[in-house]
Amino acid sequence: MVIDIDAHLVQPPTRDRILPGIPIAEHIDLTGLSNGFHTLAVLAALRGQPSPAEDTSTLRVRTPSGGLHVWYRAGDHRRWQSSVGSSSGRALAWQVDVRAHGSYIIAPGTSTQQGAYRPVGDVREPAPLPLWLSQELERTGHLPAASIPAPRPVPPRARQAVLAAGGRQEPQLLASILAPVESCGQVAEGAGFSDALNRAAYTLGGLIAAGRLPQEEAERVLKETAITARPGQEHRIEQIVRSGLTAGLKRPLYDNGRRP
Repeated sequence: MVIDIDAHLVQPPTRDRILPGIPIAEHIDLTGLSNGFHTLAVLAALRGQPSPAEDTSTLRVRTPSGGLHVWYRAGDHRRWQSSVGSSSGRALAWQVDVRAHGSYIIAPGTSTQQGAYRPVGDVREPAPLPLWLSQELERTGHLPAASIPAPRPVPPRARQAVLAAGGRQEPQLLASILAPVESCGQVAEGAGFSDALNRAAYTLGGLIAAGRLPQEEAERVLKETAITARPGQEHRIEQIVRSGLTAGLKRPLYDNGRRP
C-alpha cells in the first residue's frame, strides 16, 4: 500500500472534505492549510501520532511534483481499497491518495518526462502498516464490507426507542436524523455512509448538549441503526459515532435550531 501525498496548488475544498468524517468547526482558522502534507499532519496529530510523511522507518519516495509516496506493507491479507483525496466519496484526507488493490504506483528510481522518483533517506523496504493508520483507513471506508448480508430495515424496536428517547416533541426530528444512515443499508457499500453517520452523531450530540435527548439512549440507538446498515463494521462505526458526538456535545443545538 502507498499513501500518496500530493502538493498541488489548488483551492482547498469545503471543511467537511478536508478530513472526511471529522468535523472542523467554523471558528478554526485554516489559513496556511494548502496540501496533503498539512491535512495528513493534522489527522496524525488528532490521533497523537507522527505524520507518515515523517516516518523514517519505511520506504518514502519523493515525486517530481513535490509530493511523497509513503510505502507500507499490509500483512493481514485484507483487500484494502484505493481512493483519491479529492473524491467526494471514499477518501482519507484532502490531497492524500491511497494506492492499494487494483491501483498502481510508479516504482522508486523510475524516471519519467516529469522527472525522477527518488527514495528519501536510507530505508528501502516498506514497514508494516501502522495500527492507527489502518484504523483510519477502515474508518474512511477503505475496506470492503466482508460477507455483507442482504439489506435489512431498521428494527421497529430501534425506531420506537429513539422516538421514545426524544419524548413527544422530537419524533419527526429524530426520524429525519436517522433516515440518511438508515438509507445507506439499501446498498452494500458506499452511499456516503461515513459522512451520513458523522452528521447524525454530530446533530445528536448537539441535541444531547441542549438537554433535548438522553445521551445513553440516543447513542445506543444511533449505533444500532448504523450497524444494521453496515453489519460487521462495528469498530469503524464506534469511531465515527464517538468523533461526531464529541464535536456535537461542544455546540448545543437548541429549539430554535441554532448553536452558540
